[in-house]
Amino acid sequence: MTAERERGPDHGREKEVTMCRSLSKYAFIFLLLALCGLIFLLRNIHTVEHLNCHTISALYQVQTRIQSVLTSVELPKFYHNRTFCAHLGQKPSPEDELEEHYLLDTITWPEPPPGSKTTLRQTSDPVHSLFAILPTKEGRVWHVGDQLEALVQMHDFQGRPKRYGGDFLLARLHSPKLGAGVAGEVLDHKNGFYSALFPLLWAGPASVEIMLVHSSEAVAVLRRLREERPDRVFFKSLYRSGILSETTVCNMCLPPDQHPLCNYTDVYTGEPWYCYKPKLLSCDSRVNHAKGGYQKHLITNKEALLFQSGVNIKVDIHASGPDQINVLPRRKGKITIESSGSVKPEPVQPASSGYYYEDSWRPLGGIKMHRFNDSSAVTQCLKDKVIHMYGDSTVRQWFEYLNAFVPGLKEFNLHSPKNVGPFMAVDSPHNILLTYRCHGPPIRFSTVMSSELRYISNELDSLSGGPNTVVVLSIWAHFSTFPVEVYIRRLRHIRRALVRLLDRAPGTLIVIRSANPQALDQEVSLYNSDWYSLQLDGVLRAMFKGMDVLLVDAWQMSLAHHFPHALHPPPAIVKNMIDLLLSYVCPEQKSQQN
Repeated sequence: MTAERERGPDHGREKEVTMCRSLSKYAFIFLLLALCGLIFLLRNIHTVEHLNCHTISALYQVQTRIQSVLTSVELPKFYHNRTFCAHLGQKPSPEDELEEHYLLDTITWPEPPPGSKTTLRQTSDPVHSLFAILPTKEGRVWHVGDQLEALVQMHDFQGRPKRYGGDFLLARLHSPKLGAGVAGEVLDHKNGFYSALFPLLWAGPASVEIMLVHSSEAVAVLRRLREERPDRVFFKSLYRSGILSETTVCNMCLPPDQHPLCNYTDVYTGEPWYCYKPKLLSCDSRVNHAKGGYQKHLITNKEALLFQSGVNIKVDIHASGPDQINVLPRRKGKITIESSGSVKPEPVQPASSGYYYEDSWRPLGGIKMHRFNDSSAVTQCLKDKVIHMYGDSTVRQWFEYLNAFVPGLKEFNLHSPKNVGPFMAVDSPHNILLTYRCHGPPIRFSTVMSSELRYISNELDSLSGGPNTVVVLSIWAHFSTFPVEVYIRRLRHIRRALVRLLDRAPGTLIVIRSANPQALDQEVSLYNSDWYSLQLDGVLRAMFKGMDVLLVDAWQMSLAHHFPHALHPPPAIVKNMIDLLLSYVCPEQKSQQN
C-alpha cells in the first residue's frame, strides 16, 4: 500500500488506461465474432427449425436493416480506358480481325480538324445553313427515272460557312398529296458542302426536306462517349437465398480491380457478361437481370450546348430558293413500272430499297409486294408455319401486330413479364405457331429472369428449321452504348448460327429488321442517338450482304414516311413492314393490292 501511495495518482490513471485499451481490444474481437455469428444465422435461418417466432422476428428485423444497405446499387467508379472492355470474349481469328477492320472502315466518319476547340457559335447552325435544288442539263425539268440533287451548304451560328464536314444530315423527298416519299442519300464533300441525292420514282409534285440531326462537333462528343463510356447505361441483377437478397451492378465491361466479379460469359459463344459478386451470397444465387439506369453528368456544360432540342438536334434546313419540283412522266426508253409498283432503277440512282406511294411501301426490285389488308389472307399465308421472332422491342411490335390482327391466334399465358416475354401464340386449326424472345444481354428491359436470358445464336442452333419455319431477327437498339467491335462480335455469332441453320435445313426463311431513326432530345442522344443507330445499321447490312435473307429496311421505311421518327414506329409503318414480311413468306399469295 505504501508503494502504491509513493507512486502517486498518475500511476493509477496509467493502469486504468492500460486496462481500457485491453478491454477495447477484446471488445472488438467479441464484436467481430458476434457479427460472424449473425451472418451465419442470417444465411441459414431458413434451415433453423427450433427458433421461436419472436426470435425469428427479431433476427429478420436485423437482416432487413442489413439488406437495405446491401440492396442499394453502388455505381462503380469507371476508368476512361476501354482496354479491358473491347477485347473481352474469345480472341478473334485473323480472318475475323480483317473483317472487323474492313467493317470499321466502312463506317468511318469525318472528324473536326485536330486540335480545334470550338464554341457553340462556331458549330453548325441549321437556321443559317441552306440548300438549293440543282438544275439538270435541260434546266429545271425532271422526269420519272431521273435523279434529283440538292446541294447543302452548312454555316455556323455566326453565319460563316463551315470549312469541314462530319455533320449528320437526313434527307427525304416527299409528296403529301400523293402519299409518296423516298429517303435520300447524303454525300459529305468534307468541306462544309453536302449533296442529297434522290431517285425520282413518281410523277407529280415532290418536295425536298433536309434535316440536321447533329453537328459534326456533336458527333465528335458521341464518338468519344461510345469509346470511353460503355458504362453510361448500367445493369443490375438480384441475388436471393432464402430471405436474404442482394442487388449488384452488372455490365459487359466492369473494372476488375474494385470488387470480385461473377463471370457469366456464355460457354458457347464466349459472349462476356459480368456482375459484381454479392457480399454474402454466391454467384449461383442470381435471380434476374434488369436495366439499372443511366449515368449522368457525362458531358460538360459547353458540350451540352451542342445537344439542344429545336436548336441543333433534328432541325430542318431551309432552301435558298424553291424546295419543290414537278416530276414529269418518264421518257420513252427509260425504266418501267411493273404491275406490283416496283421500279427497276438505273445504276446512276442512289441506293434506295423502296419508296411510298399512296402510303404503301413499294420495294425496288426483288420482292413483289402484296397488301395483306384482310386477316384471313394473313391466316392463309401463315398456315402450317412456325414463326420465331428474336431480338428487341422493335420486333416485339411485329409479334403484337400479328397477335392482334389475326383473330385465330391465341396467346398462351406463360406468366411472362409484360413487354419482356417470352411470348407464344397459337392458331391450332390452322397450325400456326408464333413466338417472341428477347436477345441476350445487354438488354435494357425492366426485369428478365436469369433463366430466360438466351443468346440468339444459341436459340438458332436449337431450331430444326425447314421451309415452314420463319426466323425474324432485330438486334441493334441496345448496343448503341458499346464500342462497335462488341456489335460486330454479336452479329458474327448470329451469322454463323444462320449459316449452320441454312446448311442443315435449306429453305428456312430468314428475315432481318434493320435499325430506324427515332425522336431525339439531349438525354436520348447521349445513349441512343440516330448516329449510333446508323453506324450499327451500316455494320449489319455489310455483314449479312450476299446471304439468303430478307432485309426489311426499317431505316428507309421510317425516314421516307411522313410520320415523325419514333423508336417504335406507328402502326401504319409497322403494317407495311408486316406486308413485306408476308410477301416474302408467301410470294404467290393472292391478296388485295392497293
